[in-house]
Amino acid sequence: MQEISLGQLVLSCAGRDKGRFMIVVKILDDKFVYVADGSLRKVENPKKKKIKHLRVLNKKSAYIAEKLQNKRKIYNDEIKKALEELVDSSGNETSTQL
Repeated sequence: MQEISLGQLVLSCAGRDKGRFMIVVKILDDKFVYVADGSLRKVENPKKKKIKHLRVLNKKSAYIAEKLQNKRKIYNDEIKKALEELVDSSGNETSTQL
């Protein structure tokens, strides 16, 4: 199993949000994390997901991770901006986002 960390880019593989790119905003334990995408899933109300229902991608937002580790507030616009940069730069098709 790949190590998951704060600020990690993930792709939802199950559920209503299947095919959406999200960022890990909190790690609960070895089975569950909270993810947000800034639009459908806001930072104030992140989605609790099982790690096995996520495809962990090899990209990470250092800016978001640093803010989360320092217990500073993150905003939905920052999540959206980080997702745009990570998804565009990794060459993944953005057509999966509706």
